[in-house]
Amino acid sequence: MDAKKHGEARARQAPERDRRRWPREAQPHNEVAPSLAPALDPLPFSTRELAPEQQFAAWQAHMAPLVEVKLPDDKSADDGFPADHTAWNFGRMLIVQQRTPAYSYMRSAAKLRSSSIDHWYIALPRTGRSWTEVDRRVAENQPGKLEIRSLGYPFRGRTTESESLFVYLPRDLFADARATLDAKNNSVLSGNFADLLLDYLNSIEARLHSLTADDLPRIVHATRSMIIACLSPPAEHAAAAEQLVSVALMERARRYVQNNLDAAHLTPDSMCRALGVSRSRLYQLFEPSGGVLHYIQSRRLLAAHVALGDPADSRRIVDIAEAVGFSSAANFSRAFSKEFGYSPREVRSSAVPPRPAHSVPLAEHDRVSSFEGWLKALGS
Repeated sequence: MDAKKHGEARARQAPERDRRRWPREAQPHNEVAPSLAPALDPLPFSTRELAPEQQFAAWQAHMAPLVEVKLPDDKSADDGFPADHTAWNFGRMLIVQQRTPAYSYMRSAAKLRSSSIDHWYIALPRTGRSWTEVDRRVAENQPGKLEIRSLGYPFRGRTTESESLFVYLPRDLFADARATLDAKNNSVLSGNFADLLLDYLNSIEARLHSLTADDLPRIVHATRSMIIACLSPPAEHAAAAEQLVSVALMERARRYVQNNLDAAHLTPDSMCRALGVSRSRLYQLFEPSGGVLHYIQSRRLLAAHVALGDPADSRRIVDIAEAVGFSSAANFSRAFSKEFGYSPREVRSSAVPPRPAHSVPLAEHDRVSSFEGWLKALGS
């Protein structure tokens, strides 16, 4: 009888024990997660605050790195040209939100010869239509359709009044898929993969104000992979899968370099062992970046630049050089000056502004916070 009563008492207590346990397990979900600061700072441009007769000239100057623009035949500069252009820099990708009246555009062979910009870009009109000719083949685009084009080839076209989203990606990001992209230059994308990419770009645009630094490289590589999937015919899906493997391997290699900048053993051989790849495979991966050793040194110099420009970092220049893997102060100084165009001491004395995320020549340094500067740094 006692045993029976004991069992009944234990059964009555079990629900109470469960009731007490669940709130304790759920408690972590009620804790406020640490907030992560948004990583993107938009670069806006607008002609709206200018006098109407000055607006189109301002738009011409803003777009000059990419194309020469003209007004329609029935329009005059005195009519005004209210345009908005907001750029977002992901490091290896730019997203641009643009709203303009009608105009025509041309990227001539002469501009190509004078320009170092040869990126790929995706155009997504929200409103309006456009017609673009490459090698006498015209691509007509309309709202809700994606169009891909290379800035490495001449083209010309026109657009009606429109609101559009543009995505710019450097050519070397597609180094292992050049033939696939070149075959689709100046094409309007279609099919399920194009619809998925369209939805993906819409979702990115909706989150531009909340993306964190950790999100950005992942978004760039996901965008790249989806573009390749859009352009690859079904028979090449296996090759596209191999390209995704290369992207993942390159990302591992970049992380390994970043995590071992101060290590004397950071060499191609050590990277091959850590990544489990052959030397020829490693060299193939880094060929678009100027080679393995060039990439390692560039990352080391950029890390040193950041440290030298940090007012809170009181280390001596020689200590910073050693911390990023340079055994000789003289070699560090020479390499630094060659890379950036000024000495480490000038950075330490605040003679130059903080270095941007991507290395660009000194002559362009004052334009790095311009749309042109962002475009040129995109392929660095």
